Amino acid sequence: MNWTDATARAALRRVFDAAIRAADPRAILAGHLPPQPRGRVVVVGAGKSAAVMAAAVEAAWPGADLSGLVITRYGHAVPTARIRVVEASHPVPDAAGAAAAAEVLRAVQGLTADDLVLALISGGGSSLMALPAEGLTLEDKQAVNRALLASGATIHEMNCVRRHLSAIKGGRLAAAAHPARVLTLAISDVPGDDPTVIASGPTVPDPSSFAEARGIVAHYGIGLPPAVAAHLAAAADETPKPGDPRLAGAEFRMIATPQMALEAAAAEARALGLTPLLLGDALEGEAAVLGTALAGIARSVRAHGHPVAAPALLLSGGETTVTIRPGTPQGRPGGGRGGRNGECLLGFALAAAGQPGTWALMGDTDGIDGSEENAGAIAAPDTLARATAAGLDARALLAAHDSFGLFHGLGDTIVTGPTLTNVNDFRAILIA
Repeated sequence: MNWTDATARAALRRVFDAAIRAADPRAILAGHLPPQPRGRVVVVGAGKSAAVMAAAVEAAWPGADLSGLVITRYGHAVPTARIRVVEASHPVPDAAGAAAAAEVLRAVQGLTADDLVLALISGGGSSLMALPAEGLTLEDKQAVNRALLASGATIHEMNCVRRHLSAIKGGRLAAAAHPARVLTLAISDVPGDDPTVIASGPTVPDPSSFAEARGIVAHYGIGLPPAVAAHLAAAADETPKPGDPRLAGAEFRMIATPQMALEAAAAEARALGLTPLLLGDALEGEAAVLGTALAGIARSVRAHGHPVAAPALLLSGGETTVTIRPGTPQGRPGGGRGGRNGECLLGFALAAAGQPGTWALMGDTDGIDGSEENAGAIAAPDTLARATAAGLDARALLAAHDSFGLFHGLGDTIVTGPTLTNVNDFRAILIA
């Protein structure tokens, strides 16, 4: 293929769309359901995909006795007939999510061994299903969430803390449903696909401890509300651990993962005449630093044909972090409007320094990267030159965490709207 700017951009968008399709619950969920049960089915869940997963269950089991509710992000609801959908706030929880989480917990109580609890769990569930532990308030949880998001902590670390401040996470939901059968269908958005981390693991045993949560808070110097500090110090109500008899019959099935999405993108790349190289589905670290590292790999491909010969497509997933320095303006032009993927892409563009024949797409598979409406963006060989011509200072915008300002200013953002799935960040680098 003659790789022009137009053909490279179109190819990147095709592989991104293929990755999202591979994680669409409407196409994949039904194949993971058990035989339709005769008895009562209570459907609960939380996450950015929860509503579309609930609709997929209804479509697969048209005659089943279904009830229950799921919690999803504002703007992510879809029509359902038997399973109620509640919208709530993400990434900082709100009163709607807290009230719905309490209702979810009540819905699974008082069941029998003949009943089935079907838990639909996906990324974002930890914030959407926020039910504070006894003695804590929603305001306490909101303050901790904001501090965690700005701290640079990984998703594994953040959710360890969240599990120990919750009345529903860390296996507590499944424990409350005992003796009913619990089947969890999950879409993973976390590096390593750890069930305890996806939505903070409401239906699986939690091997972590209050001591670990306190260690994470101390490591990142996170200031805590007094009630939260006292709760972590008291460690009076530990999460259900492996071997807890209340969770003995709980089953967990992963229906979509970042690796599955990357493999679908790789297949699309081959169809386009590109050689795909999967660098991993769990790359973490500071977003801009990872972007710099990926630019170095792309430079090696271009100059030496290693670790793969061009034309090639470097694919990776995972979840990077963006550490917000004190004093950085957020939520307005000049600061804080870029998400993880935009920041990683801007770091890549700066390090690639206009390398010929190299394009990159980085985006969030849920359709929303950071605080704006875009899923991500595309960087091209002329990105920095066009930014300079438009009066945009790429390095200053990166320092202000305003990658959106640059890519939106160049018309290079990707807007998909909510995709109703979430298998984490997606990065594709095309070297012609």
